[in-house]
Amino acid sequence: MMTLEQVKAKSQTRLAGVNPVIRQLGEALIERCYNKGIWVLITQGLRTYAEQDALYAQGRTKPGSIVTNVKGGYSIHNFGFAIDYALLLKDGKTASWDTKRDDNQDHRADFLQVAEEAKALGFEWGGDWKSFVDMPHLQMVFGLTTAQFRAGKRPTQAQLDGVLAKIKKEVEEPMTAAEQKEMEELKATVKSQAEAIKALEKRVNIKGDQTPPNAYHEALEAAKHVKAITTTNDKDQSFLKVVQMLYNAGYFEPSFVEFVKSYKGTVQK
Repeated sequence: MMTLEQVKAKSQTRLAGVNPVIRQLGEALIERCYNKGIWVLITQGLRTYAEQDALYAQGRTKPGSIVTNVKGGYSIHNFGFAIDYALLLKDGKTASWDTKRDDNQDHRADFLQVAEEAKALGFEWGGDWKSFVDMPHLQMVFGLTTAQFRAGKRPTQAQLDGVLAKIKKEVEEPMTAAEQKEMEELKATVKSQAEAIKALEKRVNIKGDQTPPNAYHEALEAAKHVKAITTTNDKDQSFLKVVQMLYNAGYFEPSFVEFVKSYKGTVQK
């Protein structure tokens, strides 16, 4: 079983070149999905124009399937504001683009749950596109076109910070009414248990902050008298409490001890 940090480490290389805010959002996506039992792998981040041209050639002038409709400079990947994702299988090595997998067994497709979490973080999902559906693709452009990106325009830092602020607010927002009720019930249970412990200690005359001979002297001497123990020294607190409870219940009364002895003798005969 991989830890969250191990799953995140699988995507660090691809996230390294993207805009810093996009990187933070990508990491947040991995974490949110991990908490749902879904492991996310970022498979694409920043792409150079040359790398984009090579992908465009695939399925056209080079072997393979067509994976993109745009050349260098016409993909948001070329500017560091897009990432692609896949599912990381539980072997920690294999990537899957199967949109029907349900490895966390909640009867919902994992791939689509990742898309939902991404959109909640502010990403635009390529699976919602009409002309060229790109299921693994996520981007954040705030309405800017690739032409504007090529001309040097970028989302403002205020826009990007606004997305981060929204996420931070979601994390810090107060508990819902249901959560508050659950918390109050938990507090009441803890208080009730604490009172029950105090009542038990009072009933059996146990004072946990005292040590022998003051607190347990009488019980220890009674136990020693009937030879239930041989010494009153070096007894830990748990043992002392047991001795006290047995004493209060009458088990160290000489008459009770004699009864036990005679009963055992009868059984043996």
